[in-house]
Amino acid sequence: MADRLTQLQDTINQQAEHFCNSVGILQQYSTPSKFPGFDRVGTPQPHQPQEDYAALFATLIARCAKDIDTLIESLPSEESSQELQVASLSRLEQENQEAGEQLEEVVKQGEALLQRIQAALQDIAQSQLDMQDPASTSIININLNTNSTFKQENVSSVNTVSSNSAHQLSDPSPNSVNQ
Repeated sequence: MADRLTQLQDTINQQAEHFCNSVGILQQYSTPSKFPGFDRVGTPQPHQPQEDYAALFATLIARCAKDIDTLIESLPSEESSQELQVASLSRLEQENQEAGEQLEEVVKQGEALLQRIQAALQDIAQSQLDMQDPASTSIININLNTNSTFKQENVSSVNTVSSNSAHQLSDPSPNSVNQ
């Protein structure tokens, strides 16, 4: 929300707009008058239906004037001295300082709670990993080691196969070496 001076300026601008619009309506719907000595033959203009614009603009202008008076009365008076303003500002500054300290305390509590939650989640994840079958993990590790040994032996036996026995199947066991 805007401060009181800005509200007052906006209301004064609105009042000026009401005055301008009321003058425009008067110009639009008023009937022309004749000046004596100037007889100009003209065609009569058709009479347009005239609504009650006078009452409408009188109400708008009066309401806006009351709003302006209310805003002017709510402005600080000259009686409020500089000492009162300084005291008010220092009180507001103290309240602001207290609110800042409370905010810092809440932030610290939130960070501590966040660390506790993260530690609990880490414990849950570790427990879930530990609850899985530990034997299957060791079997996978043994199979990986065995497969790599098997592949190395298989490659060495293929290298020692002579060209005469290329069509024979080689035994991948370490005891059987082709001659």
